[in-house]
Amino acid sequence: MQNTPEILAELNERSREVFRRVVEGYLDTGDPVGSRTLTRTMSEKLSAATVRNVMQDLEYLGLLDSPHVSAGRVPTQLGLRLFVDGLMEVGSVSDQDRQTIDATLGGNEPGVSAMLDRVGAALSGITHGASLVLTPKHEAPIRHIEFVSLAPDRALVVLVFADGHVENRIFTPPRGQTPSSMREAANFLNALAEGRTLSELRSHIRKQIAARRQELDSLASELVESGLALWENAGESHERLIVRGRSNLVDHTEAGDLERIRTLFDDLERKRDIADFLELAESGDGVRIFIGSENKLFSLSGSSLVVSPYMNADRKIIGAVGVIGPTRLNYGRIVPIVDYTAQLVGRLLSGGRKGQDL
Repeated sequence: MQNTPEILAELNERSREVFRRVVEGYLDTGDPVGSRTLTRTMSEKLSAATVRNVMQDLEYLGLLDSPHVSAGRVPTQLGLRLFVDGLMEVGSVSDQDRQTIDATLGGNEPGVSAMLDRVGAALSGITHGASLVLTPKHEAPIRHIEFVSLAPDRALVVLVFADGHVENRIFTPPRGQTPSSMREAANFLNALAEGRTLSELRSHIRKQIAARRQELDSLASELVESGLALWENAGESHERLIVRGRSNLVDHTEAGDLERIRTLFDDLERKRDIADFLELAESGDGVRIFIGSENKLFSLSGSSLVVSPYMNADRKIIGAVGVIGPTRLNYGRIVPIVDYTAQLVGRLLSGGRKGQDL
């Protein structure tokens, strides 16, 4: 399947304009856009028949769809993605919206939680969507970790910190994980977590992986050098040590060494899975737009999510704000609103001033 830049490169100026006007019309009204409507707004004088032909070509590319035989066209999810990635004109935050967002910083209730509640309410009111506010990541030492499987592609990590703070984070687990493997990962992590923050725990696991890798390489090197074994996909997560002529190994290798190699493999794979868990639990994306089924948390409702991280003074991601709404969100207006809000929250939590500095 082609990616959106490749598809965009195939479109000539006429096709791009027809496509852009269909998407903008749909985002504005929620209704299919017909060829006759487009002939009145196109910069080039075209007949309705010509516009229909262009729309059919765009439909063939998977960018437009016809809800009914005689109706106009609406953008597909791929079409919306192409529009957002390559054709959308992002506006600036209006003075009124800016004032509404800035006002959230001056509420009567003190504290970060109260401020973030006000930010969420302001975003919801301005955009007419649902707001999403992820509070700053906690960097206290961890007391307990638990993974809970919610679905094959979704899991919950429960983090209990030494200061009593509790966080729940939803993430997509590495493939092939089962509830029992998640319990095993949690037990392993809890044995190491004492006194360590999440970042320190992840670093510790990475060091253990490197040590195990060195031990495995050292033990297997003689087999490889003698031609009795070879690495396949060496260093990758699905690597294998392929042993040739097993009967010849009796004279060259102690049975205990082969068992040790197998044990090291199992241990290395297990630690890699656990490191992946931690990476997913801790990671934060940059500014992102998730459309329809790309949006794992809300894909069943056909929603889109516009989300932006906010950072502390050290430029480290500590939380995020976003807006959830129908796929026909006014992305060009909402993207700068979410971005501005994230910068404002980050500046405030870092001890800076309000919007005029942004």
